[in-house]
Amino acid sequence: MRRRIVIVLLIIVSFILQSTVFQSLSIGSIAPNLLLILTVSFGFMRGKKTGLWTGFVCGLMIDMFYGNLLGFYALVYMTAGYITGFCYKIYYDEDIKVPMILIAVCDIGYNLMVYCLQFLLRGRIDFFYYLRRIMIPEMVYTILITLVFYRILYKINHKLVELEMKERDSTWLRK
Repeated sequence: MRRRIVIVLLIIVSFILQSTVFQSLSIGSIAPNLLLILTVSFGFMRGKKTGLWTGFVCGLMIDMFYGNLLGFYALVYMTAGYITGFCYKIYYDEDIKVPMILIAVCDIGYNLMVYCLQFLLRGRIDFFYYLRRIMIPEMVYTILITLVFYRILYKINHKLVELEMKERDSTWLRK
């Protein structure tokens, strides 16, 4: 129960930071995607199920506040969380290279899905303009923020795992 509360609080804090602080720190109207970092990180550190639910809640928050189609971003984030959950078996403590690669790939996939389903279907065909002006700069900015944000998420996850292990090994819970 504690883990779920912490994840919900992290989603709310990340959403607020992404919507306020990082919008004011945007470079050329490009801001990092903290909710994608959170979704991919928890999918990678906790597995498919946690990644799926974290992605669903993150995407639903974006849908409710910014989306014009309810469920679109929820589906995109759920997909990212679920797919990165497959990499849970290769999770290694304090290794930041794999999460950075996963976040970069998921950010490109996220932007491709947004482009295909929101721009391409409306007749906006200039893909290379979108790639050069939005996709690549957002991916680079998100990766730079990942260097700091992932370490914070890692420490929170590590503390949660420690608390879960202590609760599991508690003498009060043994029979």
